[in-house]
Amino acid sequence: MTAPISRELLRTKLAEALTARLPSLAARDIRLPAVPGKALAVIGVRRGGKTSFLYRRMADRIAGGQPRESQLLLGLEDERLFGMTAADLGWLIEEHGRQYPEIRARGTLSLYLDEVQVVAGWETLVRRLMDAGDVELFVSGSSARLLSTEVATSLRGRALEVLVHPFSFRESLRHAGTEPESPWERLGTMERATLDAALRRYLEEGGFPEAQAIPTRDRLKLLESYVDVMVLRDVIERHAVSHPVALRWLQRYLLSTPGGGFSIRKLTDDLRSQGLKVSKDSPYAYLDHLEDAFLVRTITMHSTSERQRMVNPRKAYPIDPGLIPLFERTGREHRGRALETAVLLELERREYQVEWLRTRDGYEVDFFAERHGERPILIQVSLDTAADDTWDREVRALVAASAEHPGARAVLITLDGSPPSRALAAPLEWRAATEWLLEEVNG
Repeated sequence: MTAPISRELLRTKLAEALTARLPSLAARDIRLPAVPGKALAVIGVRRGGKTSFLYRRMADRIAGGQPRESQLLLGLEDERLFGMTAADLGWLIEEHGRQYPEIRARGTLSLYLDEVQVVAGWETLVRRLMDAGDVELFVSGSSARLLSTEVATSLRGRALEVLVHPFSFRESLRHAGTEPESPWERLGTMERATLDAALRRYLEEGGFPEAQAIPTRDRLKLLESYVDVMVLRDVIERHAVSHPVALRWLQRYLLSTPGGGFSIRKLTDDLRSQGLKVSKDSPYAYLDHLEDAFLVRTITMHSTSERQRMVNPRKAYPIDPGLIPLFERTGREHRGRALETAVLLELERREYQVEWLRTRDGYEVDFFAERHGERPILIQVSLDTAADDTWDREVRALVAASAEHPGARAVLITLDGSPPSRALAAPLEWRAATEWLLEEVNG
């Protein structure tokens, strides 16, 4: 049994939190829901920038005129606080109110509870704070304990999710201090060429903040350590996985074939053919666990039938294009799959619901994206369309899908920044990947 945490230590923690120097961090293009009276649960992949996002949010509020004492970020994964309970945390927050009664009286306290999952009983404290209604509350934590399904269960409608992915292409440029100041159409030829080269680097390096601009060997070791921790802590330990070898096989398979179709039934047969004895339900559970940990993103085939969505193959993508080189063992060119991954993740950032599409004639379109109140978008992603067979394949699929979905926009996105040599017939559009990824989305 651990010793009670002293009040003096809690006062020290409070003082440290209120006097800590705020780091200089790049702004994130993350929209916060404008719904009063809700806690905001900041979720996402490990090392994707959740804590940095909270610090930047604090800095923005202070720059906007809020007093420093009104912005309280408590990092709770502190060895001095081992064994901390909700009662201890509640006392610390009440002590802040005793020291700064005018802030609580005005209802201007913004409270950021980082790594909240280490505090036993945190859910009841958060519910009580929300019921009181005088605190703007953010909670964040490692995906091992603070996942979207658990937030929904624990906070029972009192919280909305804020999903933090690793850096987008635009955010990676901002982090490096090279974000363009002008819209794409006003940039010169050399500026566009520089950005095209930056996109190619981004597709190789990805967007994890710590992995930016470091040597390739070090970056791959760092990202490999991220994946190992996610799988071990967020999946195997958390869910008490009884067959970790089968889980690792599934993880490697999904991450080595971005955008590839798969069915759980076939994967189960493949596992068994290798002598890995798994129940028919285990791979379904393993896939859910990998998605809950935000390591893998999957999309279903577009259909008006729920049953069809369930039985048709799904497609899997990593949470970041920088993970693809870790699992590509064939030596194949992987920029096309990295670009497809980057487009999917950008659609998620822009709050689209994303599926893939197969036409009645069997042609496939990479993404069918929908956002409430807007026309759906059909998106085909390609490195370039210079070769006749590539052009025929990509455009034929878009033409067929556009005919079946006449209300949708149809967009061909290519890494090649030069317009196709052959004109696209209306209603098809062409967009350079660099331009499309740099669109302002959260104005």
